[in-house]
Amino acid sequence: MSEKGEYVLYRYSPSIVAAAVAIVVFAILTGLHTYRMIQTKLWFCVPFTVGGVFELIGYIGRAAGHSSPESLVPFIIQSLFVLVAPALFAASIYMTLGRLIRAVHAESLSVVRVSWLTKLFVCGDVFTFFIQGGGGGIMASHDPDKVKMGQNIILGGLFLQIIIFGLFVVASIIFHLRLRKQPTREAYAGDVKWQKMLLVLYAVSAIILVRNIFRVVEYISGNDGPLLRVEWPIYVFDALLMAATMAIWFAGYPTLIRPAKTLSSDSESGMQLPETDIGMSTK
Repeated sequence: MSEKGEYVLYRYSPSIVAAAVAIVVFAILTGLHTYRMIQTKLWFCVPFTVGGVFELIGYIGRAAGHSSPESLVPFIIQSLFVLVAPALFAASIYMTLGRLIRAVHAESLSVVRVSWLTKLFVCGDVFTFFIQGGGGGIMASHDPDKVKMGQNIILGGLFLQIIIFGLFVVASIIFHLRLRKQPTREAYAGDVKWQKMLLVLYAVSAIILVRNIFRVVEYISGNDGPLLRVEWPIYVFDALLMAATMAIWFAGYPTLIRPAKTLSSDSESGMQLPETDIGMSTK
């Protein structure tokens, strides 16, 4: 808020160069993810790819804000799309763990029943997505009271997302430790390189958690806080971290994690699953 109580869209002139770099980076990463998803037919990665599209749209809006810093529409576009994109990344991340557990036939080692594991985390993720989106919509008003309400709603969504991510990491670690102690035949054989996939899950989860913590501090500080008086934090603690998330996910893409029925039919027919890029063997 300004001294007069007016919500200020930007307290600096948005950099067209920084926005252009972000647009190019996210366009390339989203294109690569789209190609890989279509090539492998891993449709549970659709939310992740859509998250890349959201990042791209968000920074296009930010570029538009350079020439129209007082225009509300570009500001709302960049604010909302960049804010909620990580929730879409999270949806695919959550779905991967359940598929990985089934791939190594280790359902009994999961903390939560596998049929519920994905549903619980994804439903929680969808809930936080709408909370943050709703809060961002309310903040579009210039009414100081509504802006404050929108900020509080977004904070609630971010806190909930951090809690859900924390629980997901705990569930992943417990499963990881149990599988190392009691490896299944599929895990021990090394055809499904489950450890590398878990490391990828840990890495992208940690990065998104850091980004969400940054966002929490940003919203707690308020519109006139130090993180919104300069532009570089949004690129260092959001754009850069989300680009790293997309790059890591692409490098460790869960190419051959298949639905349970496919895995079961392959096993029953005596077919050996080809080696995947899920990661390292148990060794």
